[in-house]
Amino acid sequence: MLRIQLKNFIILLTIGVLFSTCNAPKNEIKVYNKGLHIVPLPLEITENEGVFSLNAKTKIIAQSSDGLDRVTTFFNKRMATVFGKKLAIATDAPSKNYIQFSLDESCDQGVEGYCLSVTPDGVNVKSVSPRGLYYGMQTLLQLLPAEVESKSKVAGIDWDIPSVEIMDKPRFKWRGMHLDVCRHFLSVDFIKKQLDVMALYKLNTFHWHLTEDQGWRIEIKKYPKLTEIGSIRLDEGKEYGGYYTQEEIKEVVAYAAERFIDVVPEIELPGHSLAALTGYPALSCAGGPFEVRNVWGVEPDIFCAGQEETFGFLEDVIDEVTQLFPYEYFHIGGDEAPKDRWKTCSKCQRRIKQEGLADEHELQSYFIKRAETILQKRNKKLIGWDEILEGGLAPTAAVMSWRGEKGGIEAAEQGHDVVMTPGNWVYLDHYQGSSKVEPVAIGGYTTLEESYGYEPIPNELEPEKAKHILGTQGNVWTEYMYTPEIAEYRIYPRIIALAEVGWTDKNRKDFTGFLARMNNQFVRLDHHNINYHVPLPEGPSNNVAFLDSIALTFTTTRPVDMIYTTDGSEPGEGSSAYTGPLSFSDHATLKIRSVLATGKMSEVRTINIRKEIPHPGLTVDNAKPGLKLSRKEGAFYSVASLGVTDSWEEKTLSDLKEVLGMFDYKEPGAAIFSGYLEITDEAVYEFSTDLDQFFIGGRKLIDNDGEVKRYSRNDASIALGKGLHPIRIVFLNNVYGGWPQIWNGFRISYRKQGAEKFKLVPVERFKH
Repeated sequence: MLRIQLKNFIILLTIGVLFSTCNAPKNEIKVYNKGLHIVPLPLEITENEGVFSLNAKTKIIAQSSDGLDRVTTFFNKRMATVFGKKLAIATDAPSKNYIQFSLDESCDQGVEGYCLSVTPDGVNVKSVSPRGLYYGMQTLLQLLPAEVESKSKVAGIDWDIPSVEIMDKPRFKWRGMHLDVCRHFLSVDFIKKQLDVMALYKLNTFHWHLTEDQGWRIEIKKYPKLTEIGSIRLDEGKEYGGYYTQEEIKEVVAYAAERFIDVVPEIELPGHSLAALTGYPALSCAGGPFEVRNVWGVEPDIFCAGQEETFGFLEDVIDEVTQLFPYEYFHIGGDEAPKDRWKTCSKCQRRIKQEGLADEHELQSYFIKRAETILQKRNKKLIGWDEILEGGLAPTAAVMSWRGEKGGIEAAEQGHDVVMTPGNWVYLDHYQGSSKVEPVAIGGYTTLEESYGYEPIPNELEPEKAKHILGTQGNVWTEYMYTPEIAEYRIYPRIIALAEVGWTDKNRKDFTGFLARMNNQFVRLDHHNINYHVPLPEGPSNNVAFLDSIALTFTTTRPVDMIYTTDGSEPGEGSSAYTGPLSFSDHATLKIRSVLATGKMSEVRTINIRKEIPHPGLTVDNAKPGLKLSRKEGAFYSVASLGVTDSWEEKTLSDLKEVLGMFDYKEPGAAIFSGYLEITDEAVYEFSTDLDQFFIGGRKLIDNDGEVKRYSRNDASIALGKGLHPIRIVFLNNVYGGWPQIWNGFRISYRKQGAEKFKLVPVERFKH
């Protein structure tokens, strides 16, 4: 049985380079441990004089009970790790050197709130519930030096806790993180690691997206083909798959429960169901056969709403899944369900007539209501994406508003509970820096500051309706997260910003203060081996040409320092600090990287700088618009796999619009275009393309070979004289990393040096 086969993607950069780090020397003063750094920021903090010094003789005081024991056990495990031994536990508090956890009705901060008091003699953590005590304990850990998160014994640290009084409670009930494990499978160990960090920042809901067009990831014993067939797809000609057994599901749910995190399963219906239909094609309108989808996007084949067998299947699946997940909510998806198949399906059309439905949108509402009835029998609440509003919302359903805030506002005004998840702020698959330097992403642009600035309650809602806003969560869709490292690079630190959005009163939020507190949190993340995002220097491309002299300017998406070298060495301690534009009048190799206050650094960007004399243009008699084409069928995933170009189909294209009609992503092949590019003005030109390779004047100017060609990252410039310049373009029509190259079209863009925007090279400039 296939458990998991991870493919060896040749992606944007090697992981060793992409996630290069450098830590501050151990002898330096740990400035990140000075002051209070609590995230999310508590409701009320009063600082007092003095500190409580935690040591190996400190006693933990707590009355034994199921809830209390979970808190004290968790805390003592952490102490045992950093001290090398557990602290003693007692039931009566001594006069000093104690940490006491107690359930106390006098702490009136609600079931998730707590009261924390630190004096030089001892620490008292109180709440009306174990969950509140757990969050108080997490705040207590954040009052200790960041090294308390170490996975091994720590020496040479003063474990001092500042004297404070904290009264705290969350603003919202739902503070979550969503994780798609269908596009790219992630191990149980990876998920446990994320649950650890979620708990650290008081996130309380893990939304587990388990089924998709690209893979079914949960074992259903009554329907084994869901995982035997539906968990496996072909990527670059190789099998890719993985799923969780029911025992592994139970293990994750129990692990989350120990950290007071509720797990919400998502079983997608009626759309995003191709993996299920591949195993059980009779549940579709068309009847199959199908293959698990290996490209991203929306699949037209969905569950058939016209046959009772579909609902019998769903009831069986839901029955098994609900037994694994004790939390009250169950997510049924409901998004992006094309109605094309329903419109031509006689069974679906008969259902519409029998039920007196207006159209296919009301048929979807019928489908969702049937699912709700199944869930209600099992004492579960239905929640789905905002498309479940179409055709009328199921009576007790809750909504996740992802297509902006409109759906959430509409649902709340109707009296339904809402989790606000609009893409502009909480989609963690978006870019958080320039697409020209960051690893390939699905698109979008959401900086740390934008995530932090999100306000879940829309201004349009009246106060009596605003109560239906349960909270928010960060959504992690993994189309372009090819490795666990890239997934973390996308998630952090934006999920921590959203943790503060969900917990902290909006009037207490301050992004500058959050950034200052994050220096301490980054060290904690280091101890959890989290590969968080460090802003990259942005600005010039990696290959820069100039005529006489040039000045290069770099920026970052949030305030961090940059250091650089020009002698070929790697930037590190003692390297020059970037303070403004860097000027060059000759060839140079510039290496530049960002550095955090903790000493951790980004990857190195290497900028090749060339002083050039314009390449002279040619005059070619009888040059005509178009290009020559050599074409070959077959699956090619690298330029090297092309071999020699003998026996290829040869053709001349006078109209380049023909290119798009010549290829389909389901029929792979390769093409090499050759001819000339007409340059009308002598200048330095920067080119950009997602095609595999672009040669001009005999030089390979752009090489995207081995990358997911979604957004151009290898722009380069060259000095060109007026006239015709020989070009060669390599185009591999394949699906690489889930993205079909043909979706890019035949596009080459350019701009003169100094211009702000790229524009497409006019087709009439291509000659043969």
